[in-house]
Amino acid sequence: MTIRSWLAAATVGLVAAGALSAAPASAADAPYKVLVFSKTAGFRHSSIPNGIAAIQTLGAANNFTVTATEDAGAFTAANLAQYQTVVFMSTTGDVLDDTQQAAFEAYIRGGGGYVGVHAAADTEYSWPFYGTLVGAWFASHPAIQQATVNVEDRTHPATAHLGATWVRTDEWYNYQTNPRSSAHVLASLNESSYSGGTMNGDHPITWCKTIDSGRSFYTGFGHTEESYTDPNFTNLLLGAIRYTAKRVNADCAPPAPSNNSVYQGEAYASTGGVQVAGHTAAVGGQTAGYIDPNDWIGFNNVNLSAVKGVTTRIASAGAGGTIEFRAGSATGTLLGSVAVPNTGSWETFRDVFTPLASSTSTSLYLVFRGTGGSLFDVDQFTLARNATTKQGEAWSSMSGLQVAAHGPAVGGQTAGFIDNNDWAAYSGVTLSSVAGVRVRWSSAGPGGTVEFRAGSSTGALLGTLAVANTGSWDTFREASIPLATNAATTVCLVFHGGSGSLFDIDEFTLIG
Repeated sequence: MTIRSWLAAATVGLVAAGALSAAPASAADAPYKVLVFSKTAGFRHSSIPNGIAAIQTLGAANNFTVTATEDAGAFTAANLAQYQTVVFMSTTGDVLDDTQQAAFEAYIRGGGGYVGVHAAADTEYSWPFYGTLVGAWFASHPAIQQATVNVEDRTHPATAHLGATWVRTDEWYNYQTNPRSSAHVLASLNESSYSGGTMNGDHPITWCKTIDSGRSFYTGFGHTEESYTDPNFTNLLLGAIRYTAKRVNADCAPPAPSNNSVYQGEAYASTGGVQVAGHTAAVGGQTAGYIDPNDWIGFNNVNLSAVKGVTTRIASAGAGGTIEFRAGSATGTLLGSVAVPNTGSWETFRDVFTPLASSTSTSLYLVFRGTGGSLFDVDQFTLARNATTKQGEAWSSMSGLQVAAHGPAVGGQTAGFIDNNDWAAYSGVTLSSVAGVRVRWSSAGPGGTVEFRAGSSTGALLGTLAVANTGSWDTFREASIPLATNAATTVCLVFHGGSGSLFDIDEFTLIG
């Protein structure tokens, strides 16, 4: 053996000895097998041998055997079946082909385990299932430095030995998305304790989750060689392996979606290009600002399952533009969009409203479109989850209207033959929490405006909608506006315009 080889073997042996002295005994576990996979197609961490040796020593003390490989050929259904969990030890890049990916996905969904260590988040960017499995992909990192870790769950077997905080030195990954809405966060970074965090104060660093019958665990720790002689870290790895191998149970369910309705623009969980801006007239004195075309902000743990609409408070001394509301990501399903006008100044705020489609996603992204720079600022948005639809012809009382037949209308009829100053009232509605209204109309006439008033045709004005000529009496269009709240339980639609039949109202939906 050369001197260099002897020194390398001695170093690994010292790492193993340190890990062994730190590991709690789990000899009562039924024997099982662990596969450690460390193939790299990108940056290769010098700590990989230390990590493998530490897990081998943990296995010797805790009743599991370890197979270490960099051969992706190990990812077959028959071979994976013998292992209770698979550790991705700082893998990087594209390490599995399509067939191997399919075998691994089937293994996980069928009850297998996965532990991702550090650069496992820098792996398989083009494989959507892996993104779900690891929880979040790597984005960037600052220099290695000391930081304070907040231990959020001290009951999980991987973190039960830790205190409420843990000061350690490592390479601190920033992630492309925040995994909090889809995983159970065990530990997070205090971004004020170090330099270079980019996750706006909510920075998960270790988490777990379930996928069908399988279990997943990821930790961003483990860049440094010294990590693998740290008893706190090796105990965390042991707990992760035991959990994913189903030798111990833990609650790894993601948080229940929040039923919060109001979200401050500057309180985003992730962003592309947006910065916090100070505004005296904003709620809380801040907004999501400096918005340029195609910038975005994301919010996690949002209950979109019953959402009906959204009111957004905005200001603009710029070009204005459009807000797209998307589910899951900045390129996810479009739930709705709303035009944002120039409001006259950056301190002049106005509400804009749009209906939204519901979604099973728990992440909501606001994507900003327009031309030029500094389009507008977002102060806050309010989600509405209730909706009441009234057919135009189903009034409680009216003045001047008649029922009109239209084949394309909902139910085949509308409130029609509308002239200037006619009105229709609808009782039994709730205006105390209303956010906005969506109206469906048609017009081969001059069009005009619909005033929404509380209680009567001369009651408090809640909002006004401009309705245009749609091309024919059987061509229907929809538009939405925000409405003010009111204690009345009757809403009155008052119609204004030029002479003759202005437009027909098919239906309207009060949202909120």
